[in-house]
Parts: sequence; C-alpha cells; structure tokens
Amino acid sequence: MTTIDRIDQRILQELSRDARQTNVKLAEQVGLSPSACLRRVQELERSGVITGYKAVIDRSRLGIGCVVYLTVGLSKHTKASLEAFERAIAEAPEVVECHTITGAVEYLLRVEVTDIGAYKDFHTNVLGTLPHVSSITSHIVMDSSKSTRS
Repeated sequence: MTTIDRIDQRILQELSRDARQTNVKLAEQVGLSPSACLRRVQELERSGVITGYKAVIDRSRLGIGCVVYLTVGLSKHTKASLEAFERAIAEAPEVVECHTITGAVEYLLRVEVTDIGAYKDFHTNVLGTLPHVSSITSHIVMDSSKSTRS
C-alpha cells in the first residue's frame, strides 16, 4: 500500500478531472514547482497508484442510448459454473463491467446497448442461454446526475 499526502491527493483529483493538462498547469493547481510536481506524478505512476490515462467518451454519440445495471444469480456455485459464466460474459460486447459481489446474487453487470430492444435481445439471447443463471434483475438507468467514470 502506498501512503499519499494531501498534495498527492490534489494531484490525483486534478488528473482525474483533466489528465491532459500540462504539468505546468497541474503544478500551479496543486501549489508546486513543475519539477516537484512531475516527480510526484512519476512516483504515483511508478508505485501503481496511477495505472493509466483514459479518454472520457460520450457514449450517446456512439449510439449507446440504454445503460442497464443488472444482478445475476446462479443456481450452482461451483468453480466451474462461475468460470463458465465469466467466460461467456467476457465474450459479450454489451457488458462493459462485470463484478463478483456479496449478498443474495453472484454478479453485478453494467450493460450498454443502443436501446431497450437491444437490451431485450441481450437478455434473451445471451443471458437467457447461459446454464445455471437462476435470476436476473435489471435496473435501467434513466439519468445520471453524477459520473466520474471514463
């Protein structure tokens, strides 16, 4: 585990807001000289705190009009059934996130598709064909008041 101070936290906050800003601007934002700021950013990268930089994409411009979070429960909890489910989900381009979770179900998925019809198709023809899927609960996103994801 890496220990970070308030200046490192500010650097991370500023880079999360705009990772393309110049080192000079970042240094001004956090109150450091450019050379000291660059050393800190490089240390955050070297230590694995910063693992990469991403573009923020307006998915609606790519035709993504429907985002659905869904929970999936399995009827069998064997290693083989979990691995089979995860392999199938890895092949589904509609699934942009898959998390193993605690509680009454095994998985939380984030699905991004063009519209509700495309989601129905995914629900029926992908999830509906997987063995051991015993429950699916869909939560359709109507609006997002806050999102810090890339």
